Amino acid sequence: MFQNQQFEAAWTAVKKRLRLELGDNTFQSWIRPLNLVELRAPDTVVLAVPTTFMRDYVRSHFADRLTALWRTEEPGVTLVDFLVAPRMATPAAAVAAPAPQPAQAAAIRPAAAYGAAAAVAAPVAAVATASAPAAQASSIQDVGVGAPLDTRFTFDNFVVGKSNELAHAAARRVAEGEAVKFNPLFLYGGVGLGKTHLMHAIAWALREKAPEKKVLYLSAEKFMYQFIRALRFKDTMAFKEQFRSVDVLMIDDVQFISGKDSTQEEFFHTFNALVDHNRQVIISADRSPTDLEGIEERIRSRLGWGLVADIHPTDYELRLGILEQKVEGMGTHDVPRRVLEFLAHRITSNVRELEGALNRVVAFAELVGRPITVEMAQEVLQDLLRANDRRVTIEEIQRKVSDYYGVRLADLLSARRARAVARPRQVAMYLSKQLTSRSLPEIGRKFGGRDHTTVIHAVRKIEELCSTDTAFQDDIDALRRVLEA
Repeated sequence: MFQNQQFEAAWTAVKKRLRLELGDNTFQSWIRPLNLVELRAPDTVVLAVPTTFMRDYVRSHFADRLTALWRTEEPGVTLVDFLVAPRMATPAAAVAAPAPQPAQAAAIRPAAAYGAAAAVAAPVAAVATASAPAAQASSIQDVGVGAPLDTRFTFDNFVVGKSNELAHAAARRVAEGEAVKFNPLFLYGGVGLGKTHLMHAIAWALREKAPEKKVLYLSAEKFMYQFIRALRFKDTMAFKEQFRSVDVLMIDDVQFISGKDSTQEEFFHTFNALVDHNRQVIISADRSPTDLEGIEERIRSRLGWGLVADIHPTDYELRLGILEQKVEGMGTHDVPRRVLEFLAHRITSNVRELEGALNRVVAFAELVGRPITVEMAQEVLQDLLRANDRRVTIEEIQRKVSDYYGVRLADLLSARRARAVARPRQVAMYLSKQLTSRSLPEIGRKFGGRDHTTVIHAVRKIEELCSTDTAFQDDIDALRRVLEA
């Protein structure tokens, strides 16, 4: 068995080498919190980690390298094991990460490789306090408040198009690190359209441009969990101090606090405290503030105070641009343009599915050894293509509703308010909301450039009629069956 001093010296040497290999950002986030516990049996090193998540991540990404380095220091070691023990592990922020220098800037940019390796690229702790004192930084990180940032999600690899240009410009402005006129910045849109990407990009940019700022990114679900935890341990004052001491607070998917009254109360007061002190707040959701059901009116009102930016579904040109960038990032140049055009035309739901489709095609080609062609892509993506083909479009809904009620499509899209036209129009808006992933503003634009509040009114009116008129409900059900067939 190793002597304690020898044991500690070997661990210090291993950490020193890992720091050189991984860089400060990754080292501070994933290796620094590990603590030496014991040498189990004759050949197993046991390291303490603060959380189960960190144990799983370190085991998956660094265990082999840790074992190899230990062997070079102590040949008798053949295995590194991990023990979840928060009190025995070193707090993640016990030493604040140094501010990134120009030469280190690449360390927080995504690697050129793409696919499976990039999908699990090591994120870093979401609270960035690069030049703050260690004690100040640990006040937030010690309880694991922040969520990890994805190294792939930066401004450098965010493809801008008409559907997201406002959201991107606003995010860029906030990322400059200076006070802006709009607070909060509220980003909303469907699944997989880039909301989370922009929030991570803001955090990375602030880490580089304004390292003195304390930036906290987390999901609404994590915010709720931390608040419940504080209540449970009767530590709400520490919770308030943690969240209200940051310079930039980013909360993703705020719709998940719907119906959670006590969490909404705390969110409301945290929001007000930060805005009153000119701290930037950035929120994302799957719908606009006015459409957040189950959220208190006073919160919806405050969320709309600043700039509300809608991220629309992607158009063909944007989807093609995203695919071209992904291929370039892969370092794979043998994906024919015809295949990219085919994917951009057929996979229209969201960017995640689009990227997933490209990954599947490239992986199949590499594993099976077949050239990438449109025919091969059709074969590999049969299930995904069928799912996309079944998706209903607003235009199809408009045509079916016009036929069903015997009104002209031109009248349905016109400014006419006659009941014979207005009611079918409301039905079409309602079905568009129910059967497509389009945002309310986009639905409104598809109906003659109407405002999203008109769509909200239509949805509520149809819901009301369905609850009181069974014959009307039958009509809606019949239309839905026709459209989903």
